[in-house]
Amino acid sequence: MKVLILNGSPRAKGTTAALLHMIENELVSNEFEVDFFDLGNIRMSHCKGCSSCYRTGRCIIDDDAEKISQMIGEADGIVIGSPTYASNVSGVMKDFIDRGHFVIEQLLHDKYCITVATGENYGSRDALKVMDNLVLFSGGKLCCHLRVRTPLNEELQSVKRISGRMINAMQRKKMFPVQKLIHAFIFNFGIRPFVKRKGTAYSGVAEKWERLGIL
Repeated sequence: MKVLILNGSPRAKGTTAALLHMIENELVSNEFEVDFFDLGNIRMSHCKGCSSCYRTGRCIIDDDAEKISQMIGEADGIVIGSPTYASNVSGVMKDFIDRGHFVIEQLLHDKYCITVATGENYGSRDALKVMDNLVLFSGGKLCCHLRVRTPLNEELQSVKRISGRMINAMQRKKMFPVQKLIHAFIFNFGIRPFVKRKGTAYSGVAEKWERLGIL
Protein backbone atom coordinates (compact mmCIF):
# COMPACT_ATOMS: atom_id res chain seq x y z
CA MET A 1 0.00 0.00 0.00
CA LYS A 2 1.13 3.51 -0.80
CA VAL A 3 1.05 6.58 1.47
CA LEU A 4 1.93 10.19 0.66
CA ILE A 5 3.21 12.44 3.45
CA LEU A 6 2.91 16.21 2.96
CA ASN A 7 4.99 18.48 5.15
CA GLY A 8 3.24 21.85 5.18
CA SER A 9 6.09 23.62 6.93
CA PRO A 10 8.40 25.93 4.99
CA ARG A 11 11.20 24.35 7.04
CA ALA A 12 12.27 20.94 5.79
CA LYS A 13 14.08 20.22 9.08
CA GLY A 14 11.64 21.77 11.55
CA THR A 15 9.42 20.25 14.22
CA THR A 16 6.60 19.31 11.85
CA ALA A 17 9.02 17.62 9.47
CA ALA A 18 10.60 15.68 12.33
CA LEU A 19 7.24 14.28 13.42
CA LEU A 20 6.24 13.40 9.88
CA HIS A 21 9.52 11.60 9.29
CA MET A 22 8.84 9.58 12.47
CA ILE A 23 5.51 8.53 10.95
CA GLU A 24 7.29 7.75 7.69
CA ASN A 25 9.70 5.45 9.52
CA GLU A 26 6.84 3.60 11.21
CA LEU A 27 5.06 3.07 7.89
CA VAL A 28 8.19 1.96 6.05
CA SER A 29 9.03 -0.50 8.83
CA ASN A 30 5.61 -2.05 8.20
CA GLU A 31 6.39 -2.41 4.48
CA PHE A 32 4.31 0.52 3.25
CA GLU A 33 5.53 2.45 0.22
CA VAL A 34 5.94 6.11 1.23
CA ASP A 35 6.55 9.31 -0.73
CA PHE A 36 7.49 12.36 1.36
CA PHE A 37 7.11 15.93 0.08
CA ASP A 38 8.27 19.17 1.69
CA LEU A 39 5.73 21.60 0.24
CA GLY A 40 8.05 24.50 0.96
CA ASN A 41 10.56 23.10 -1.53
CA ILE A 42 8.30 22.32 -4.48
CA ARG A 43 7.40 24.46 -7.50
CA MET A 44 3.95 25.77 -6.61
CA SER A 45 2.22 28.92 -7.79
CA HIS A 46 -0.73 30.55 -6.04
CA CYS A 47 -4.23 29.55 -7.14
CA LYS A 48 -5.50 32.06 -9.72
CA GLY A 49 -9.17 31.56 -8.80
CA CYS A 50 -10.07 30.93 -12.45
CA SER A 51 -12.15 27.80 -11.67
CA SER A 52 -11.11 26.21 -14.98
CA CYS A 53 -10.18 23.00 -13.11
CA TYR A 54 -13.87 22.47 -12.37
CA ARG A 55 -14.60 22.43 -16.09
CA THR A 56 -11.55 20.55 -17.36
CA GLY A 57 -10.57 18.39 -14.37
CA ARG A 58 -7.04 19.79 -14.25
CA CYS A 59 -5.29 22.99 -13.26
CA ILE A 60 -4.06 25.38 -15.94
CA ILE A 61 -0.80 25.71 -13.98
CA ASP A 62 1.56 22.83 -14.74
CA ASP A 63 3.78 22.62 -11.68
CA ASP A 64 4.58 20.27 -8.80
CA ALA A 65 1.31 20.96 -6.97
CA GLU A 66 -0.63 19.46 -9.85
CA LYS A 67 1.66 16.43 -10.02
CA ILE A 68 1.31 15.78 -6.28
CA SER A 69 -2.48 16.06 -6.54
CA GLN A 70 -2.41 13.35 -9.19
CA MET A 71 -0.25 11.18 -6.93
CA ILE A 72 -2.74 11.65 -4.08
CA GLY A 73 -5.46 10.34 -6.36
CA GLU A 74 -3.43 7.15 -6.87
CA ALA A 75 -2.40 6.65 -3.21
CA ASP A 76 -4.11 4.59 -0.51
CA GLY A 77 -3.32 6.92 2.39
CA ILE A 78 -2.33 10.52 3.08
CA VAL A 79 -0.57 12.15 6.03
CA ILE A 80 -0.92 15.95 6.20
CA GLY A 81 1.08 18.04 8.65
CA SER A 82 1.41 21.76 9.28
CA PRO A 83 2.84 24.16 11.83
CA THR A 84 0.49 26.77 13.27
CA TYR A 85 0.73 30.34 12.02
CA ALA A 86 -1.84 32.87 13.31
CA SER A 87 -4.13 30.07 14.53
CA ASN A 88 -4.20 28.48 11.10
CA VAL A 89 -2.22 26.22 8.80
CA SER A 90 0.93 27.58 7.21
CA GLY A 91 0.83 29.69 4.07
CA VAL A 92 2.43 26.94 2.00
CA MET A 93 -0.14 24.41 3.21
CA LYS A 94 -2.98 26.82 2.41
CA ASP A 95 -1.55 27.30 -1.08
CA PHE A 96 -1.58 23.54 -1.59
CA ILE A 97 -5.12 23.22 -0.26
CA ASP A 98 -6.21 25.91 -2.74
CA ARG A 99 -4.42 24.14 -5.59
CA GLY A 100 -5.10 20.55 -4.60
CA HIS A 101 -8.56 19.72 -6.02
CA PHE A 102 -9.76 18.72 -2.55
CA VAL A 103 -13.34 19.43 -1.49
CA ILE A 104 -15.32 19.97 -4.68
CA GLU A 105 -13.48 17.30 -6.64
CA GLN A 106 -13.37 14.87 -3.68
CA LEU A 107 -9.63 14.22 -4.01
CA LEU A 108 -9.43 12.21 -0.78
CA HIS A 109 -12.34 9.89 -1.61
CA ASP A 110 -11.81 6.70 0.45
CA LYS A 111 -8.21 7.63 1.34
CA TYR A 112 -7.02 6.80 4.86
CA CYS A 113 -5.66 9.96 6.46
CA ILE A 114 -3.74 11.32 9.43
CA THR A 115 -3.49 15.02 10.28
CA VAL A 116 -0.70 16.55 12.37
CA ALA A 117 -0.49 20.09 13.76
CA THR A 118 2.37 21.60 15.73
CA GLY A 119 2.41 24.87 17.63
CA GLU A 120 3.32 26.72 20.79
CA ASN A 121 -0.16 27.72 21.95
CA TYR A 122 -3.88 27.01 21.71
CA GLY A 123 -4.04 28.10 18.05
CA SER A 124 -2.81 24.69 16.95
CA ARG A 125 -6.30 23.37 17.71
CA ASP A 126 -7.64 25.62 14.96
CA ALA A 127 -4.96 24.51 12.51
CA LEU A 128 -5.76 20.87 13.25
CA LYS A 129 -9.47 21.52 12.75
CA VAL A 130 -8.79 23.03 9.32
CA MET A 131 -7.00 19.85 8.23
CA ASP A 132 -9.52 17.52 9.87
CA ASN A 133 -12.37 19.24 8.05
CA LEU A 134 -10.41 19.14 4.81
CA VAL A 135 -10.19 15.35 5.10
CA LEU A 136 -13.82 14.89 6.05
CA PHE A 137 -15.25 17.27 3.44
CA SER A 138 -13.00 15.81 0.70
CA GLY A 139 -14.23 12.26 1.23
CA GLY A 140 -11.30 10.91 3.25
CA LYS A 141 -11.27 8.61 6.27
CA LEU A 142 -9.65 10.30 9.25
CA CYS A 143 -7.88 7.50 11.10
CA CYS A 144 -6.62 9.86 13.81
CA HIS A 145 -4.90 13.19 14.40
CA LEU A 146 -2.07 14.50 16.50
CA ARG A 147 -1.56 17.95 18.02
CA VAL A 148 1.88 18.58 19.48
CA ARG A 149 3.08 21.48 21.60
CA THR A 150 6.59 22.58 20.71
CA PRO A 151 9.37 22.06 21.51
CA LEU A 152 9.25 18.29 21.08
CA ASN A 153 9.65 16.09 24.12
CA GLU A 154 8.82 12.38 24.15
CA GLU A 155 6.58 12.11 21.10
CA LEU A 156 7.62 8.70 19.81
CA GLN A 157 4.83 6.87 21.63
CA SER A 158 2.21 9.22 20.18
CA VAL A 159 3.68 8.72 16.72
CA LYS A 160 3.64 4.95 17.14
CA ARG A 161 0.02 5.12 18.30
CA ILE A 162 -1.34 7.14 15.40
CA SER A 163 0.81 5.31 12.83
CA GLY A 164 -0.47 2.02 14.20
CA ARG A 165 -4.06 3.18 13.88
CA MET A 166 -3.54 4.08 10.24
CA ILE A 167 -1.77 0.82 9.48
CA ASN A 168 -4.49 -1.19 11.20
CA ALA A 169 -7.29 0.72 9.46
CA MET A 170 -5.74 0.29 6.02
CA GLN A 171 -5.02 -3.40 6.51
CA ARG A 172 -8.55 -4.07 7.81
CA LYS A 173 -10.18 -1.67 5.31
CA LYS A 174 -11.96 0.02 8.21
CA MET A 175 -15.11 1.93 7.19
CA PHE A 176 -15.57 4.72 9.83
CA PRO A 177 -19.40 4.72 9.58
CA VAL A 178 -19.99 7.94 11.57
CA GLN A 179 -17.59 9.88 9.35
CA LYS A 180 -19.19 8.33 6.28
CA LEU A 181 -22.62 9.50 7.44
CA ILE A 182 -21.37 13.04 8.07
CA HIS A 183 -19.68 13.16 4.69
CA ALA A 184 -22.78 11.81 2.94
CA PHE A 185 -24.84 14.63 4.45
CA ILE A 186 -22.30 17.29 3.45
CA PHE A 187 -21.89 15.86 -0.05
CA ASN A 188 -25.53 15.19 -0.88
CA PHE A 189 -27.02 18.34 0.64
CA GLY A 190 -24.17 20.78 0.03
CA ILE A 191 -21.57 19.88 -2.55
CA ARG A 192 -23.62 17.88 -5.07
CA PRO A 193 -26.51 20.39 -5.40
CA PHE A 194 -24.01 23.22 -5.78
CA VAL A 195 -22.14 21.45 -8.59
CA LYS A 196 -25.40 20.47 -10.29
CA ARG A 197 -26.51 24.11 -10.38
CA LYS A 198 -23.24 25.04 -12.10
CA GLY A 199 -23.98 22.76 -15.06
CA THR A 200 -21.30 22.50 -17.77
CA ALA A 201 -19.03 24.92 -15.90
CA TYR A 202 -18.35 22.02 -13.52
CA SER A 203 -18.38 19.18 -16.06
CA GLY A 204 -14.83 18.16 -15.10
CA VAL A 205 -15.97 17.64 -11.52
CA ALA A 206 -18.88 15.41 -12.61
CA GLU A 207 -16.55 13.34 -14.77
CA LYS A 208 -14.18 12.86 -11.84
CA TRP A 209 -17.04 11.80 -9.59
CA GLU A 210 -18.07 9.20 -12.17
CA ARG A 211 -14.54 7.77 -12.23
CA LEU A 212 -14.58 7.63 -8.43
CA GLY A 213 -17.95 5.88 -8.44
CA ILE A 214 -19.64 8.42 -6.15
CA LEU A 215 -22.42 9.61 -8.47
